[in-house]
Amino acid sequence: MFDNKDFDLWADGYDKSVNLSDDNNEYPFAGYKDILNIIYNKIREKDKGTILDIGIGTGTLANKLYRDGYSIYGIDFSERMIEIAKEKMPYAQLYQYDFSKELPSELDNIKFDYIISTYALHHLNDKEKVEFINNLTGYLNDDGEIIIGDIAFETREKLEECRLKAGELWDDEEYYIVYDEIKDKFQTVNISFIPIHHCAGILYLQDNRRLR
Repeated sequence: MFDNKDFDLWADGYDKSVNLSDDNNEYPFAGYKDILNIIYNKIREKDKGTILDIGIGTGTLANKLYRDGYSIYGIDFSERMIEIAKEKMPYAQLYQYDFSKELPSELDNIKFDYIISTYALHHLNDKEKVEFINNLTGYLNDDGEIIIGDIAFETREKLEECRLKAGELWDDEEYYIVYDEIKDKFQTVNISFIPIHHCAGILYLQDNRRLR
């Protein structure tokens, strides 16, 4: 499993390696650009807003929104990735932080229109994902939404098909979303899933206690 030092070393070549995997339609990043474009277009339905990007990486998606005038907050546990993102977005509020425990205290009094995360939450197991997402709902505005794009599958069968196709590339130390197995674990969250490619999908979540 990667730690923050691994991601620091990977940071400068991250975008290139991700794009190569996507262009070749290969696990783990097949569908990467489609996921980012779909999330971007969803957020652009609101002219302006405040965005929290969890696992912001080098800021590929956040930077597009930043240039459009959105207020950007971001978290990543790689110091080098935060440095690269900060070069692109000098006025964004970016924090080098291990989000697997909690969010930094600097965010305690801020409400977000969208909380997004792309290719980051697969480092949390299902129990940790549910607890983490439930905690995130407290940071949303009343009509806010959580959008998670990641290596994800509608069913366990789809995951196993991808595992066989990936062969030795498959990472057994990561925890991928299986929608059928996670959807009923939320009590107060409306949740839906859209598969994007054979190894990618998007979760949409809203706190149904806040919806008007």
